[in-house]
Amino acid sequence: MAELAFLVHAIADLFLGAFLLRWLFAVLRADFRNPLVQSLHRLTNPVILPLRRLLPAIGRTDTATVAALIVFALARSAILTALYGYGLESVGLLVIGALLVLVRMLLWIFLGAVFLSALLSWVADPYNPFSRLLGEVSDPILRPIRRTLPLIGGLDLSPLVAILLLQLAIQSLNLRLLPLFFPYDL
Repeated sequence: MAELAFLVHAIADLFLGAFLLRWLFAVLRADFRNPLVQSLHRLTNPVILPLRRLLPAIGRTDTATVAALIVFALARSAILTALYGYGLESVGLLVIGALLVLVRMLLWIFLGAVFLSALLSWVADPYNPFSRLLGEVSDPILRPIRRTLPLIGGLDLSPLVAILLLQLAIQSLNLRLLPLFFPYDL
């Protein structure tokens, strides 16, 4: 049973991550001409395009992607809760827990983007599609820190501060909130 739960957890997180990245790229207005963004769209289009017929966009919000995110997060939470032997007593708690899982995954995406962006800034071509996409994701996190933290000896320490703050947010979410909803999801 533990192997099945692990497999469901891994596959569900991959799907959830793909839809979360699609939503995030739309929110951050990532360059759609980037081949990585186009690949993600091709990967998620089989789910999003039929949903778009039912749920048209509201303003600039892609409601089909938001609906897919919510449905996948709820399904993931319900299946894992059942597999681990916990009851599905409250739909409200399941919804709150699923949203917390999405927030944690989003924080991990930002953490990875900031870390890889800082690492690749030393070695990779800044015009590489992957480097540009990482910059588009990490800049909204780094920009406010760069405004307040001066360069020290010509070094930009904003990625270090951002990584520490994101880790703090992830830890506090893991230690304080998630165990209330999903003791198995740490």
